[in-house]
Formats: sequence, C-alpha cells, structure tokens
Amino acid sequence: MRLTRHLSADGPRWALDDGFLPPPFTLAHLLELPRAEAADFLQALQSTGAAGGALLPPIEAEHEVWAAGVTYLRSREARESESSVKDVYSRVYEAARPELFFKSAGWRVAGHRMPIRIRGDSRWNVPEPELTLVINAHGETVGFCAGNDVSSRDIEGENPLYLPQAKVYNGSCALGPGIVLAEADDLRDLAIRLEVIRAGRSIFTGDTRTTQMKRPFEELVASLCQELDFPRGVFLMTGTGIVPPQEFSMVCGDLVRVTVGSLMLENEVDSMLRTSRR
Repeated sequence: MRLTRHLSADGPRWALDDGFLPPPFTLAHLLELPRAEAADFLQALQSTGAAGGALLPPIEAEHEVWAAGVTYLRSREARESESSVKDVYSRVYEAARPELFFKSAGWRVAGHRMPIRIRGDSRWNVPEPELTLVINAHGETVGFCAGNDVSSRDIEGENPLYLPQAKVYNGSCALGPGIVLAEADDLRDLAIRLEVIRAGRSIFTGDTRTTQMKRPFEELVASLCQELDFPRGVFLMTGTGIVPPQEFSMVCGDLVRVTVGSLMLENEVDSMLRTSRR
C-alpha cells in the first residue's frame, strides 16, 4: 500500500493507492496507532474517488524529520577526506552511539518535483539520497519514502560544529513521492540510486543498497526514540552510501533524481527558493 498527499480544491488530501481518503484522515492520526492496528484502520476507510492534483510532500506540518550520519562506510571515508578533523567520523562510525541530528520541520520539506536549494554562502553542495523511515508514536517502522538530505560539504568539513548550518536551511530536505507502507524487515535489501542531470545530460550516477549499512534500522530508531517522544510519529533519514567526487557540486537548474526501491523523487535546484507553511 502507498500513501500520497495531493493538492486539491479543498486543500491537502491524502490518498491510498491512488484513491482519495476521507478528508478527516491525517497521517498524524495513523501514526498515533500501533502498527498492528494501523492496517485495519486503513482498510476500514472508504475511498472518495480517484486521486488527482499535484503531489505534496508526504508529511504534515507538525512532523519532524531527523537524520542519521556516517551509517555507510563510503560516507565515513568521504567525511574524513573533506574534514580537517578526520578522526571524528571514524570514531562515530565505530561508536556504539550513532550520529543523529534534526533535519527539518514538516512544513519546510520539499516534495516530488518541488525545488531544493543550495546555500548562497557555500561553494560545495551535494545531494544525499537516503532511505527515509516513517516511524509511529510507538517507535515502530511502518513505511518508507525516498529522501534527499541536501548538504553543504565545505561548511561541515570546516568544522563539525557547523553541521546544523550545513544541513538545515530552506530547501535542504526533500521527501517523496509517497510513503510505501512496510516493516523494517522489508527494507533490508533495497536499491538506492542517485542521478544528477544538467542541461539534459546525466553528469553523475551512483548506486548502493541498504545491505551496505553498518547499523540496523532498529538501532537507529531505538536511539532516536530513547529520550525523545514523537506522539504523532517521526521521519528518519538513514544516511547515504553514495558520495559524488570532490570536484562535483550542484548548480542551479540541476535535476536531482533519487530512487529508493520502487520510489523515485525528483527535484530541481533553485538558489532563490523561499518557503511558506503548507
């Protein structure tokens, strides 16, 4: 089953497998339920017609997006090469405690075919394709979407304490195109692919699989929820294993295509993006 969120004449509407759900439905309500009850809840809902309208981010304003870092060996190697404090990334890769950080409020997230952005004070900006877990209020993984953790590598590399500025700004987080409902066991061997297209030509491609992750999903989720409550659920980006070379940086007009399993998320780079609440 797949959930998508659409712009309709009546405002944002959720759909299940391309059929609009009744207007009272919210993702927050679904994620308040234990996983065992959520499927029955969805099946009891009656479609109100074929879904249409532009896709919106598959997240609601009050949700939070968090992210895990250095979960793939390739990510550790890339962070070490760009940083003046190389051992920080080796230590977190080997440590019992994972790196977790806040990425975005739900209202700031870009959806499929919505613009993402590069910082005006950064010279080295990259997309980071990531499997993004959808987690309910009980700490259970109930689905996933494709995510792009847009990052300013030169800012983070200058000093790890600049991580929030390198990771959290307008247009730095994209999710979509929808949510595939699934359990963690279904996600252990998913293909992840990144393609960047410039002026109609593919200038970078990369592939990995979730089998290349060092940390299991359960460990990341347990660490996130250990001292934090998410009564309406939360989204967790699980790190990237695809790292463009150091000479690569996104520019305005690039089309970034992230594929995770059956989901493909596309966003164009725009330096002038301004956001508003949705």
